[in-house]
Amino acid sequence: MKTLNAAIIGCGAIHTCHVEALRQTPGVALRAVVDVDKDKGLALSAGYGCHFYQDYREMLCDVAIDAVHICTPHYLHKPMILAALAAGKQVFCEKPVAMNMAEVTEIREAEIQASGQLGVCYQNRLNPTSLALRQLLEENTIGRVLSINAFLTWSRTEPYYAHSAWRGHYATEGGSLLINQAIHTLDLMQWLGGGVTRLKAVVDCARLADTIETEDTAMATLDFSGGARGLFFASNNHTQDAPLQLDIHGENGELQLRNNTLWHVDDGKRVEIASDEAPYGHSKRYWGNGHINAIRQFYDAVRSDSHSGVTGLNDAAKSLHLVEAIYRSSQLRQWVTLPE
Repeated sequence: MKTLNAAIIGCGAIHTCHVEALRQTPGVALRAVVDVDKDKGLALSAGYGCHFYQDYREMLCDVAIDAVHICTPHYLHKPMILAALAAGKQVFCEKPVAMNMAEVTEIREAEIQASGQLGVCYQNRLNPTSLALRQLLEENTIGRVLSINAFLTWSRTEPYYAHSAWRGHYATEGGSLLINQAIHTLDLMQWLGGGVTRLKAVVDCARLADTIETEDTAMATLDFSGGARGLFFASNNHTQDAPLQLDIHGENGELQLRNNTLWHVDDGKRVEIASDEAPYGHSKRYWGNGHINAIRQFYDAVRSDSHSGVTGLNDAAKSLHLVEAIYRSSQLRQWVTLPE
């Protein structure tokens, strides 16, 4: 089996998940890291035993590199994806795939012409609880789904935004709470509910109004394609990063996600179905362990020249479209319909 060489662009906190996942993926080697901070990049490359580039465009000229992992601020995703695809690389990008749907259109046009494929990291789809939820719904365990409700309360303070100047600005982050923290929750809701047809939402900035120009709180009422209702609430104004609470109510019972454990509730009986294991290494609890499986699936797809198991551009665009629709609904103060 030919070894596939990978490069990671961006050496912020999330890049360590990619390093660990690459180490645990057979037939893949970390060849290079890229970062604008030369001292940090050199130190990390020495520790990883790989090359260092300060300019990602120079790295793309390295013909030995097969795949590129993009772990940079949001506003850099589109130009880096386009450049990497044009250089003939396979591309694996952290969410969001782009800042908005207009950028998605540009990426889609480039992907059509490219020899490599694009995968987007929605690792929470691969949590044991998420996979169990999907299977139970496919098996019609709780009958027709009546509602899907999600409640996400995390903590982001002034120092969090002061530490990374790109955060908290529409021009560089594209938003805040919705496009950064809650986009995983929105992705799970639409993935489990079979897509959203319309929504009405309110977006606001409360405690962080003097710190960021974007949002720290949002709520939405959703209609799903299968007829179910949805309720979504998220805020970055909690004092801790509380685990996601997710309820799926069906005609014949309910599925409840509490403290990273999935429960089946029916006729007063509560049965544990699955639980998410503690994350490896220095990963944050809410990142889960899905990076390993997501990255393994990506390289399996690259080797087999298929898209099997990979969250690609079309799937990644669905949650981004939801984010845009929530912003638009809040501005218009009315229901917004999403395309099929």
